[in-house]
Amino acid sequence: MEGESMTRSAANIVREYGPFPGVEQVGGVTFDGQRVWFAAGDRLNAFDPESGEIERSIEVPAHAGTAFDGQHLFQIAEDRIQKIDPATGDVLAAIPAPGGGSDSGLAWAEGTLWVGQYRDRKIHQIDPETGKVLRTIDSNRHVTGVTWTNGELWHATWENDESELRHIDPATGKVLERIDMPAGAGISGLESDGNGCFFCGGGRSGKVRAVRRGG
Repeated sequence: MEGESMTRSAANIVREYGPFPGVEQVGGVTFDGQRVWFAAGDRLNAFDPESGEIERSIEVPAHAGTAFDGQHLFQIAEDRIQKIDPATGDVLAAIPAPGGGSDSGLAWAEGTLWVGQYRDRKIHQIDPETGKVLRTIDSNRHVTGVTWTNGELWHATWENDESELRHIDPATGKVLERIDMPAGAGISGLESDGNGCFFCGGGRSGKVRAVRRGG
């Protein structure tokens, strides 16, 4: 049960980036402290959040969630998660993805990866070296992007053309806060800048939206 303690607000979209040339779909999104990276099917692109201009592209399969551990990028590529050197674009390692191809969001926190599973409505915490599932959180909505920010676990939902951001208790899965997106503004990937702003992948819109809590 969500309980009386849950708060709910409307999303405040403070900026839209894109659509970007040659990008048909935005999947996973992550932030390395300087650039926002997003998965675009056959490549990872990085843009400057100030200028909105793409500054880097790495040709790797990039089908869903994206994460950054402070040094390396992690990218879901169908049924595996690849570890990538952002400086060279080299794939350094790969582990099996827990959903075997149905995985969506990806986040890094305190030495482990957190993987959203869209249709199964779950979030798995996994070992980044082996892919072993350490624990699983159930959701009652389709899970797309996943992010940790200031000790809080957030995930995005996208179901029946409705999307929202959810702050959940990582121990119980209880929804603590919901931020509703406007109709038609679906969220694929999700990342936080650690300062109150969420970068939200916009799927086939080809956009990335910067979102803050609204009123």
